[in-house]
Amino acid sequence: MKKQKTDIAVVGFALFSMFFGAGNLLFPPYLGLISGSHWLISLSGFILADVGLSLLVITAAAKCGGELDKVLSRAGNVLAKVVGIASILCIGPLLAIPRTAATTYEMGISPIIGDMGTFVPVIVSVVFFALTLFLTIKPSKVVDIIGKFLTPALLLALAVLIVIGIISPIGEVSNNALINKNLFAEGVSQGYLTMDALGAAAMAAVIIASISDRGYTNENDKVKLTIKAGLVSGLALIVVYGGLTFLGSTLSTAYGVDTPQASLMVVITNSLLGYPGKLVLGMIVSLACLTTSIGLTSASAKYFSSISNNKIKYETVVISICIFSAIVSNFGVSTIIKFSLPVLEIVYPVLIALVIMTLIGKHIKNDNAFKGAAYVTLFVSILSVSSNLLSLTQISDILNSLPLANLGFNWVVPAVIGAVIGGLIKTKEREEVKEVKEA
Repeated sequence: MKKQKTDIAVVGFALFSMFFGAGNLLFPPYLGLISGSHWLISLSGFILADVGLSLLVITAAAKCGGELDKVLSRAGNVLAKVVGIASILCIGPLLAIPRTAATTYEMGISPIIGDMGTFVPVIVSVVFFALTLFLTIKPSKVVDIIGKFLTPALLLALAVLIVIGIISPIGEVSNNALINKNLFAEGVSQGYLTMDALGAAAMAAVIIASISDRGYTNENDKVKLTIKAGLVSGLALIVVYGGLTFLGSTLSTAYGVDTPQASLMVVITNSLLGYPGKLVLGMIVSLACLTTSIGLTSASAKYFSSISNNKIKYETVVISICIFSAIVSNFGVSTIIKFSLPVLEIVYPVLIALVIMTLIGKHIKNDNAFKGAAYVTLFVSILSVSSNLLSLTQISDILNSLPLANLGFNWVVPAVIGAVIGGLIKTKEREEVKEVKEA
């Protein structure tokens, strides 16, 4: 029993560090800044979209053996592959992994050394991904390296910063929010940008592999330990998010909504600790981003290797991801975030709908219900993003009139309708999905 508790703690802390990366440092302080004294409202939306959805995905993926395609399979092989690959690309070499290196430079290193030309970011990205490659190439060691060594250092540095910020607030908290938007919905939108729920599906495979290496062979035990480790990481995330959001709110009378997100943590640490704060921030950012880069690289490599039936070796994928991510990271944090949101607003809702249906899958006998929910959700999501990008006000008005639209979930009711209609269309039960239904 003692060994099991230790294993849950180590794996849970490792999972926390895999989740807690660039976006998790960028978005909570900014939410606090724009929300002022109402920061708990936006924080609630952020926690729901980040921690809540991540735990749901971890649970669903654990019940499917850590395989993302199994979570998505009842919506059809084509959509499962498309959503699966899109999800992994988002949390992998296109968006999340490059963002970790870009954030390390902009928040952790640049404030200390200053602007030293265009070559320095390139050197930082090369060193960053060389470390990622070295610590990721042996997948069985990933969780131990992160959970036993890197996470405690990260949590200690964060705790120092948050406690000092609570004892000696930087400034007065604004009585009014700085934006004229639904704060809960804004929190949900920012929660999407962390990409943690997307990463959870892939990270479940890394976590389950680590649990197996610790001697747990019973499938039910693996699922239970994975879920418990998820709860440990979720609790740690909520505490840290709360602290960072509060710190951001103490800047709400001195800074505006146009403040770059990457600079907020620099302001906070410099205000609380002076120049030594830049060193503390450098350690926090570097550890947070490195642990996330390690976790996401390992998870992405496992996925792409598995869908090729291991014809492409894990090590080969890791090397390819590190090289590609090093190149993309030099576009900078702001560019990567700007590109991320439309992609995530299409992929996220479909994944969430299928995850929730997977969790209640044994009560849904007809695969067409999954297909109906998935395709309707995909249609609504594409329509929402397109209408926003192209300023199609009439379509936007219709979508904004849907139930739950003010909370950022305009796709939920259409998804339910799609599931009901799909469930009324008879289909032959496929043998290969019985395992997923029974999970």
